[in-house]
Amino acid sequence: MEELKNELKSDEQQEFSAQPQADVSQVVQQLTEAEGDEQADVFSDILTEAEPGTVALLLESLPLDERYERWQQIEPEERVDVLSLMRADPRLGIVKKMPDSELDLLFSQLSPEDLIDWSDSLPDSITDRALAQMGERQRKHFELYDQYDENEIGRYADHQMLVLNPDSTVAQGQRFFRRIDLDCNDHLFLVDINDKYIGTVRRYDLFKADVETLLSELIWADSRFISADSSLIEAAEAIEHSRELELPVVDDEGVLIGRMTLRLATILVREHYEAQLMATAGMDEHDDLFAPITVGARRRAVWLGINLMTAFLASATIGLFENVLSQVVALAVLMPIVASMGGIAGSQSLTLMIRGMAMGQISSGNVMSLLKNELGIGSLNGILWAIIIGMISGWWFNDTIMGIIIGCAILINMAVAAIAGVMVPMILQRFNQDAALSGSVILTTVTDVVGFFTFLGLATILYL
Repeated sequence: MEELKNELKSDEQQEFSAQPQADVSQVVQQLTEAEGDEQADVFSDILTEAEPGTVALLLESLPLDERYERWQQIEPEERVDVLSLMRADPRLGIVKKMPDSELDLLFSQLSPEDLIDWSDSLPDSITDRALAQMGERQRKHFELYDQYDENEIGRYADHQMLVLNPDSTVAQGQRFFRRIDLDCNDHLFLVDINDKYIGTVRRYDLFKADVETLLSELIWADSRFISADSSLIEAAEAIEHSRELELPVVDDEGVLIGRMTLRLATILVREHYEAQLMATAGMDEHDDLFAPITVGARRRAVWLGINLMTAFLASATIGLFENVLSQVVALAVLMPIVASMGGIAGSQSLTLMIRGMAMGQISSGNVMSLLKNELGIGSLNGILWAIIIGMISGWWFNDTIMGIIIGCAILINMAVAAIAGVMVPMILQRFNQDAALSGSVILTTVTDVVGFFTFLGLATILYL
């Protein structure tokens, strides 16, 4: 959730959020189809007009080497905004490549709010380096926000809000509204000398009242607040049910620490469901589209291992009857494993593709690079699990040839699954079909057919 407040922090980013994704996709294609110096020129032209959010999406759409080359074209004073709008993985990849002098300059421009968002995915050593570039007051603010868990609204509450004491006049409140323009700015929050929340004054009531009236007389009778230790989704639901544009966020001692806006709630809900979508394939919403092959393989290997355990459980149930079954039935016992491993590997690639397509990051210019990346990840995991499954199967049935057959079938099927995971949604998009709805059905069919054909075909050649 580390992008939450950064998605709110400037008018430029608000304008980007309303851009049609088709426009972003066109810019991605223009950039990815260019090469070498031509790509540098295209990116320079884009930088003169693009908002930080657009630049962030473009960088994420490039393979790792090209991404850092284009990153170096961004002006130093614009880099914080761009990085803040990138996903955690690609942002960390850029930060790790930066030389120390550039890194210190970058961190000197970070606010405590920025660092809180980044720290969710940064190693402690890098977070400490960033804190060293801050003043004492900024470090105290960071510690205040950092006391809340990553799933608590107190960590991500918007700290830009209109606050006055109850003894201020309506005239002072009206000046506040006229001078300061904030997103979802519809209320004035009142606090005492210890910053404890007292109540809320609505803009509508403020501009109707006499200018000499004290704000304490306008406190809304139905003033509500959100506890800072509420979960992100609970906070989003609270503002939804309140029908307000913003609600104050208060800690357990009653101190006002920020606000929850309708825009922030929208982002929370969107990221929550995106996280659920990615989690169905054992992945994270911040995974890089072009993650290094070894990194991508390591992350997905865990989910593949879990899937393997469930696959062997199904096979073991069938194997309870192996004493009365012939050698052919031994193949049937292992068949679900081949199909299942190919299916989960393909669904990981498919999920990553669907997210990238929804964000407008996939085009004909970068699909081949992505295909090579996914094929590398699928092949590496295929080799790993082919060895493990082959050894277990050979021991289980006391048949070395059986282990070789299933190992080869697993490797081939996982490589094909990676290709299918990339190509199936692209083909469906070409025929104006929804890849999110039908992609998994087609992918499962491909992996099952390829897995069974490879497995049984090899067995036929070696046994008959």
